[in-house]
Amino acid sequence: MVDTSGIIGAVFIIYGLIMLWIGYAVSRSTYSPTDFFLANRSLKAWVTAISSTASSESAWAVLGTVGLAYKEGLSALWFFPGCLLGYALNWIFVAERLRKHSREKNSLTIPDYLETHFPDNSDLIRIISVTIIFACMMAYTAAQFLAIGKTFDAIFGISHLVSIPIGGTIIIIYTMMGGFRAVAWTDFIQGLIMVIGLVLLSLAAVLELGGFSAMIHKVNEVSPITLTWMGGKTISVFLGSTIGLLGIGLGYPGQPHVITRYMAAKDSKTIKQGMWIAFSWGTLMYISAILLGICGQVLFPGLADAEHLFPTAAENLLPTFFTAIVLTGVLAAIMSTVSSQIIVAASAIAHDIYSKVIHCSLTPNRILSISRLTIFLVGLGAMLVALIDTRVIFWFVLFAWSGLGASFGPVILFTLYSKKITSSGAIGGMLTGFFTTIIWKTTGLSDDIVYELVPAFLLSSFVIWVMRRRQPIR
Repeated sequence: MVDTSGIIGAVFIIYGLIMLWIGYAVSRSTYSPTDFFLANRSLKAWVTAISSTASSESAWAVLGTVGLAYKEGLSALWFFPGCLLGYALNWIFVAERLRKHSREKNSLTIPDYLETHFPDNSDLIRIISVTIIFACMMAYTAAQFLAIGKTFDAIFGISHLVSIPIGGTIIIIYTMMGGFRAVAWTDFIQGLIMVIGLVLLSLAAVLELGGFSAMIHKVNEVSPITLTWMGGKTISVFLGSTIGLLGIGLGYPGQPHVITRYMAAKDSKTIKQGMWIAFSWGTLMYISAILLGICGQVLFPGLADAEHLFPTAAENLLPTFFTAIVLTGVLAAIMSTVSSQIIVAASAIAHDIYSKVIHCSLTPNRILSISRLTIFLVGLGAMLVALIDTRVIFWFVLFAWSGLGASFGPVILFTLYSKKITSSGAIGGMLTGFFTTIIWKTTGLSDDIVYELVPAFLLSSFVIWVMRRRQPIR
């Protein structure tokens, strides 16, 4: 096999320079906190849609889904309704209302939006929101940095002690320079690379097997249960896993790094168009990933790690230049999520705590300086945690999605659709969702009963509903 590491390295250097150029170009027109945190609420449909979906899926969509299909076959498709449920919750029920309400209240962040929704000047909602966001995002970001290190190690043989600072520095610099607008535009490009790479690779795999008919025949010869809807599972196991997979969708409305894109959308037309773009992107991504995973059972049987299928297939099925682009897509997937999480964590500290709680009267230039410094410190802190290379990072990130989804999803939906929700209900709901996630996961109930997000989301919703403002009896 031809050594492609040099070409891949050259492509990645070009890619990194493009990201830095975007950050620099955007920084020249960033003058206010609204510019820095929400791109002056001017994002168009394509950028809003693809940047939001790319930031939510990360490398899991590229590596994890392909690996899942490699192990589970066609039955892996049952996780797709859970993702579609999440897309539907966000684009149909959250996007337009959150865009409209956040604009009316001049909210720049999710804690900002929740704080201004209630007649409460204690800053308690803001502080609790920031604490949950910071705790989840720091671990989440550190894990993504570690994934960058492992990807560099697998492709180039470069130690994570070198690759994490390199990749992290690129992300931090363009995020510091251009803020949210740079993050949105780089995520847009990264999202395109992700979907194009998966589509090309899955089609190459099908052609390698002689077309769709030949693929079906060869897959059935290798494993008769691969193309069955239940994958050989018993009905009880199948239903339990399906319910858990559907529960993934409940987490989407509570991800601050995703739903802030709707706050930055230009108008209602952007949301309407963006919904169809997002659904199309997700459909192409996941169908291609599942198709590649199924083909991989025939093309590359016996892989020790199913998540190695994507880079293995790229190196064996594509011309060298396209292999470089597709493998750069793995790094792009990670970087899109990292930059989104850093800007959210930094905005929570710089805007919600430093600007709103500690110093209530700062000039726009001072706020921008503090925000850029915070991005640097948050990014540096996450890199240092990643360099420790402990299992604790991955242990926590397993339910970071659940923690954010259960803490913020119910309260966001209630504030958008109910006038009876109280500040105490919002606080109770956020804390219930967060701690239920931790308890459910650490006690093993996620493995024995159901994915922790399902009970955490339901209990959080119940607490908010019970503590709602009651109408007086007449």
